[in-house]
Amino acid sequence: MSRISSVAQEGAAAPVKELYAQIQKKMGKVPNIFLHMANSPQVLTAFMKLNELTEQLSLSRNLQALIALDVSEANHCNYCLSAHSAIAKHMGIQEQDVLRARKAENPDAKTAAILRFARSIVEKRGQVSDSEVAQLKAQGVSDREVAEIVLLVVLSTFTNYFNNVVKTEIDFPPAPKLA
Repeated sequence: MSRISSVAQEGAAAPVKELYAQIQKKMGKVPNIFLHMANSPQVLTAFMKLNELTEQLSLSRNLQALIALDVSEANHCNYCLSAHSAIAKHMGIQEQDVLRARKAENPDAKTAAILRFARSIVEKRGQVSDSEVAQLKAQGVSDREVAEIVLLVVLSTFTNYFNNVVKTEIDFPPAPKLA
């Protein structure tokens, strides 16, 4: 059971109602996370604006999805693992790639390096070493991409922490346990 209330779609105030309409149009439903974020319209608005900006990043949407899976695994967020697994599947990402991302692995060397780096950011709370950044750059990752990876880690960590605190009820197919 969730630790905070949700804001029902019916009767939601104007700014929240408009955000719900955007989410409904994009996702086909308003997931529980957003119903809880709406307790503060500013929190929901901030998340939506940041998430919208990720559509303009140089990192591909598929890579962004893999990073979200990686970070959600590192932060032990079952809600986000379930949501991002379902979203990745909808995007056409294969199940084996979803599971690999959750282990910070990928057959592509650059993608694997990015996932390992994202995991290290989480585990070291941003205190990554010079050699980790050098190894990432040796795989062809640009300064712009490094900055974007940090943004994506922070955005996923925000939703992970939010759901872990709130104990958001999972409304996506549950993500499988890793072996």
